[in-house]
Amino acid sequence: MAKPNARSELKDYCLRRLGFPVIDINVDDDQVEDRIDDALQKFQEYHYDGTYKDYYAYQITEDDITNKYVPLPDSILGVNQVLPFSPDVVNNGSGVNFNIFDLNYQLRLNELYDFTSSSYQYYWIARSHIRMLEMIIQGENPFRFNKKMNKLYIDMNWSAPEIPAGRYIVVECWRAADPEEYNRIYNTNWLKSYTTALIKRQWGENMKKYGNYVLPGGMVINAVEIYTEAVAEIEKLETSLREVHEEPPMFLVG
Repeated sequence: MAKPNARSELKDYCLRRLGFPVIDINVDDDQVEDRIDDALQKFQEYHYDGTYKDYYAYQITEDDITNKYVPLPDSILGVNQVLPFSPDVVNNGSGVNFNIFDLNYQLRLNELYDFTSSSYQYYWIARSHIRMLEMIIQGENPFRFNKKMNKLYIDMNWSAPEIPAGRYIVVECWRAADPEEYNRIYNTNWLKSYTTALIKRQWGENMKKYGNYVLPGGMVINAVEIYTEAVAEIEKLETSLREVHEEPPMFLVG
């Protein structure tokens, strides 16, 4: 199938591009699977279609307060920000309510009871002013994250936590797109070509130890040339990945 939509179909497609079944591709199945994993990892780390922005909600537990960090799933590659949380918001066990003395509560109660009789301009100015005061007085908690550790460290006083157990935090992050869930990934032209080149290099590495390999019937396979061609193809594809298919650099933690 020229348009693979599953891992097995991508594998068969790449082997056919290399000449199978006309030519015996001397690569073990486990080696092919490893090369597919390598290609998917490269795709998810650098290709603009390999990740997507997401908002991850997590409920704080007593263990998190003890550990002083929040565990994140393996699919999260980077964190942009931890959305601000207000100590004036309390959890009553059945939901989240605002303190009646909170400015946001009073603004909504007294000014926005009827949108048809009030102007959004005042609301916009008032909300901007309140947000600026929050930034000056309260600020935002700095955080640290490394995708190899899957731990989000929020620099705050965990002994008297600003986020008690049971409360939720929301993290703006970048997630790796799962090809098993979004199977159109397998039909990405760059991924198909890169996977084929990786398998081709593996084929050359396997065969060049024997020099020119003679097939039944007298046909000779030049393993060194196969390996050299594959290395050149991989270098060209990786350059294209960084120059054409990668998102512009941006600040993120992880």
